Amino acid sequence: MESSTSRRVTAVGERPDDGAPRERLAQPAAQAQPAAKAGLAAPVLVLNRSFQPVRITTARHGFTLLYLGRARALDRSYEPHDFSQWAALSSHAHGASHGTPEGAADAHEEFIGTPRGRIRVPRVLLLSGYNRVPHAPLRLSRRNIFLRDGFTCQYCARRPGTRELNLDHVMPRSRGGRSTWENLVTSCRDCNVRKGWATPEEAGMLLRSRPARPGWSTALIMAAPAKRYVEWEPFLAGIDTPHLRDDERPDDERPDDDEQDAAEE
Repeated sequence: MESSTSRRVTAVGERPDDGAPRERLAQPAAQAQPAAKAGLAAPVLVLNRSFQPVRITTARHGFTLLYLGRARALDRSYEPHDFSQWAALSSHAHGASHGTPEGAADAHEEFIGTPRGRIRVPRVLLLSGYNRVPHAPLRLSRRNIFLRDGFTCQYCARRPGTRELNLDHVMPRSRGGRSTWENLVTSCRDCNVRKGWATPEEAGMLLRSRPARPGWSTALIMAAPAKRYVEWEPFLAGIDTPHLRDDERPDDERPDDDEQDAAEE
């Protein structure tokens, strides 16, 4: 019978003391989840003077616009504030966030430290002088085609995962088909093999939707993070952000996936 003095309490992941050197056993690593960007890397929605979404930038660049007077920060009531007003509002909000019900409601907000004190990261900026909607073309790439099509095969409507998806030329390249937004669709491997060098009609396959170049609003959402802040909703209402599974997010993607341009137009 083992005496009580001979027993040792072992830490989780260690072997009992049997005279051999103890080693820390490797614990199964929890599956890493893509971390949302925060602090100065947090996404900020930028609006023109007509409150139309223009682009999504970083908080770092947003603070530059705010400090230089080129933009104003919108609060939860969508009232604009210049840098001094925003700093004062942030100081009040940060002071109220310790132990008060109002602070609990603002727990999702972020603050960064400055020599003047802590300042809240704005979620929405209103440009002071810009009143146009840009029409910069969205880069034609493998990932952007997948995003446009919602990572869904345009023939069978399956979502097998990024590594099982291919780009398909609706009109085959061997027959003059070009690599354009209007001729490229997302396809699973099975459908890609089944279609081969034929057209969808010849292969007896139907496209779920007609491929087209994304408009500016769609391009803006495609560039946005999967998480949308509640402050963005009035300006992006009616535009759906693609719902990405973990294996479809950029952090989990193969490094070369976004570097494989479909082709030049």
